[in-house]
Amino acid sequence: MDLRIKSFEQYEHDYAKSIHQPDEFWAHIADSFQWKKRWDSVVEWNFDEPKIEWFKGGKLNITENLLDRHLASKGDQVAFHWEPNHPSETSKSITYGELYTEVCKLSNGLKSLGVQKGDRVCIYMPMVIESVVAILACARIGAVHSIIFAGFSSNALADRINDAQAKVVITSDGLNRGDKSVDLKFMVDEALESCTSIEKVIVLDCIHSQSKMKDGRDIDYNSLINEQSSDCPAEEMDAEDMLFILYTSGSTGKPKGVVHTCGGYMVYTAYSFQNVFQYEQGDVFWCTADIGWITGHSYIVYGPLLSGATSIIFEGIPTYPDAGRFWQTIDKYKVNQFYTAPTAIRSLMSFDHKFVTDQDLSSLKLIGSVGEPINEEAWNWYYENIGKSNCPIIDTWWQTETGGVMLSGLGGLSPMKATYAGLPLPGICPVLLDAEGKEIHEADTEGYLCVKFPWPSILRTTYGDHERCKFTYFSNYKGYYFTGDGARRDEDGLYRIIGRVDDVINVSGHRFGTAEIEDAINKDQYAIESAVVGYPHPIKGQGIYAYVVVNAEHTSDLDITNSIANSVSQHIGRIAKPDKIQVVKGLPKTRSGKIMRRILRKIAEGELSNFGDTSTLLDPTLIDEIIKGVK
Repeated sequence: MDLRIKSFEQYEHDYAKSIHQPDEFWAHIADSFQWKKRWDSVVEWNFDEPKIEWFKGGKLNITENLLDRHLASKGDQVAFHWEPNHPSETSKSITYGELYTEVCKLSNGLKSLGVQKGDRVCIYMPMVIESVVAILACARIGAVHSIIFAGFSSNALADRINDAQAKVVITSDGLNRGDKSVDLKFMVDEALESCTSIEKVIVLDCIHSQSKMKDGRDIDYNSLINEQSSDCPAEEMDAEDMLFILYTSGSTGKPKGVVHTCGGYMVYTAYSFQNVFQYEQGDVFWCTADIGWITGHSYIVYGPLLSGATSIIFEGIPTYPDAGRFWQTIDKYKVNQFYTAPTAIRSLMSFDHKFVTDQDLSSLKLIGSVGEPINEEAWNWYYENIGKSNCPIIDTWWQTETGGVMLSGLGGLSPMKATYAGLPLPGICPVLLDAEGKEIHEADTEGYLCVKFPWPSILRTTYGDHERCKFTYFSNYKGYYFTGDGARRDEDGLYRIIGRVDDVINVSGHRFGTAEIEDAINKDQYAIESAVVGYPHPIKGQGIYAYVVVNAEHTSDLDITNSIANSVSQHIGRIAKPDKIQVVKGLPKTRSGKIMRRILRKIAEGELSNFGDTSTLLDPTLIDEIIKGVK
């Protein structure tokens, strides 16, 4: 199943067809997959409700397309190489045949625990092969998986379990990340004190910590699967049945569960994987993301396996035990396509160049970035030092909600320009809108990035709250999907992402709503009120700057800021901890009580004047007080 575009001329032809004849274009792509029943219609949609249905009436199981159909020709081919946290530990590989067996066993194990089609299963695991097995076992029996990043706190885990009303948690005793160990089982036990829907907890032994098991609830992973048959017929699913829920932050305090469905997501992740990365059979592909984020879902698990690819699952971090770990791993497995975050690139740029030159990177055919716009300095370093000025860089733009890459260079077939994501993939119809919602057609202009036609992997709803989906994505500009990003389009039609235009901060490629962080801060014993903004960060892209009004006059600022930082770590996770916390006497507000965040954002960015019109402020002297605190 080769879905690759082979030339820029073919891209132009396919793009035009995808826009003018979308039904014919996507039907041709979808015919490459195995369906238990062919669809009745390719796409039916409106962005008003919104209601979007792809391959309506089609019946399938996604695991038959990424496992069963490969067995005859690829049963002995490696599906995943697993690279452990420390290079001195033993690495592992699993073939497509072995992965099929493991998935069937866990599928039967889940069924033995009463998990049925439509039940939600929470997966809170490290970067190990069994995490992929857990994902696919859910998909095989029609259960809906909800993966929670293993860096989230027990409170954040509980919130997501309760929202999804999950029936089972699959976790491990713990994980190793660099020189630290994390007790995941303790986190789960703590979370479940406030969860009523969980019936069973399946625990994988990863770090041999001999965690305490609760009788009647907790089950050892290996004991469960060892009893099971290695044959499990795949559940027939409708194309629009839920495949997974993935929680992402928005501009309100409560994370929202983005819902993706079986048919459209399958078609688009495979199509985008093969074209963006120009993957050829026999290549070794490495995406360094965590499976807890959408990048891990689409380009570690589903896209590569649907395409019969060989990939790497990496447990470690880029700087452990030293800053050569990425480059050693590329050399070890002769990686052909490498896909990582600008945060990692900026971090590794600062180390001795010997870490790069000591390794053979000549196997690389393509290098990519994901999660946030990559700045020009990092782009040039990446291109010259890792790609040896010989590998195209793909600077991909997409979102949890889009399911797959939307804007990108196509493996070097299309024009490449530093800081520009590139052109839309076939089937993607981006537009720039002005503040009044009118399309901007001129080149070299900026506007709000929207999409005016659905693509197969677009989100269908936000779990349990369709109105929130409508309000967040489809109500800002009638008839368009609103991305929440601003963008610039150049004279060649290439798009450059400028950044978020809503109250969301992109930290190392991970989105956090300011309201979510403020809510965690305000739960601290010292905090009365807070306001959070993003500011430019040399490594993370954006850092988190918190202004906090406190109730403690005789407590040191250090004690207060440590307490507030711990509150955020406890309620969300260390990944959301503010980089800067400034104690202030008050927040600049209008007479109607609205916080003037643009002023706080400017101060955080180091601009301490030119605040524009401040005549509506209730107490303008607060600005001078805040600036003094910065200085």
